[in-house]
Amino acid sequence: MDGAAPFYGGIEAGGTKWVCAVADAGGDVLATEVIPTSTPETTIGAAVRFFRDRQPLAALGIGTFGPVDVRPGSPTYGRILATPKPGWANVDVVSPFRAALGVPVRLDTDVNAAALGEWRRGAGMGLGTFAYMTVGTGVGVGVVVNDGRVHGLLHGLLHPEFGHIRIPHDPVRDPFAGSCPFHGDCLEGLASGEAMRRRWGRPAEHMDDPSAWELEAEYVALAVMNLTYALSPERVVVGGGVAKHPALLPAVRARLLALAAGYPGAPVPAGPAAMEEYVTGPSLGDRSGVAGAVELARAARPTPD
Repeated sequence: MDGAAPFYGGIEAGGTKWVCAVADAGGDVLATEVIPTSTPETTIGAAVRFFRDRQPLAALGIGTFGPVDVRPGSPTYGRILATPKPGWANVDVVSPFRAALGVPVRLDTDVNAAALGEWRRGAGMGLGTFAYMTVGTGVGVGVVVNDGRVHGLLHGLLHPEFGHIRIPHDPVRDPFAGSCPFHGDCLEGLASGEAMRRRWGRPAEHMDDPSAWELEAEYVALAVMNLTYALSPERVVVGGGVAKHPALLPAVRARLLALAAGYPGAPVPAGPAAMEEYVTGPSLGDRSGVAGAVELARAARPTPD
C-alpha cells in the first residue's frame, strides 16, 4: 500500500464486532480487520491502531449501533445514547478518532450506512427510494430517498427506530414475551437474533426447526409490509445474520404476498417472480455497512465539523 494516497477509512461499529476498512479514492476496499466489541476503550483503541498503521488517511466514516446522536454541531454529537449494550451508553465514538487521527469523521447509524453502501455499490443502485433492513442481534432499517438518508425527528437526534415498531403478536402461537428491555414484544423483541436465542434456547445459526423459521418469516413479513405501505420503497434488502438462513427470505416473500391480499394499487409486486426482485438479500453480503461507512468518508468535507 506504499505510495497510495489518499486512503478513506470506514467502520461498521456493531454490538458484536467492529469491521474496519481502508479504501482507495474510488472506494475500493484495500484492507479490513474485524475487532470484537468489548469495552469502549479496548474496541476504539484497536480501531485507532488499525487506521494509524494505514496512513495517509483523508477521512473516516462510521456507521454505529445506537441510538446515537448524528446531528453535527450538537453538544452530544457522536455519542451513543440509551443503548441496552452494557458499558456503551453515553460513549463518544467520534472524538477519539478525530483526536488520534486528525481527519474529518462522519457518522451515521449502522443501518443507514448499510443502506448507503448497497445504494452506491449493491442492490440499491439506480433506485430513487430504497430500504435496507437488518435482522441480526437487533433489528433496524435504513432508508435512502433521492440520494439522501432519512434521519428524522430533531434533525437526527431521534433517528428512525424501526426495530421498535409494534407488530401483531399472538401469545397462543408464540408465548414468548419478547426480548426488548424497553418494549418486550416489539419487532426487535420478537424477531431479532437475540429474541430467537432466548425463545428457542440456541442461536439462529444453529436453528433448523422449520416451525421456528416459519414464525420468524411471519414477523419479518409483517415488518416489510409495514415498511412497504408506509414508504413505498422500490426495493427492500434484508440483511444481517438471521437473514442468512436460506429458508427465511423465500418464506417472507410468500407470506408478504398473502398479507397484501391483492390490495388495489399496493406497492407490493404481484407474483413470486416480481417479489424476488422486490425483497432481496444484500449484494455486498457482510460488507454493506463498512462499504457505506467508506462512502461517508469519501463524501466528507476537507475540515471536520
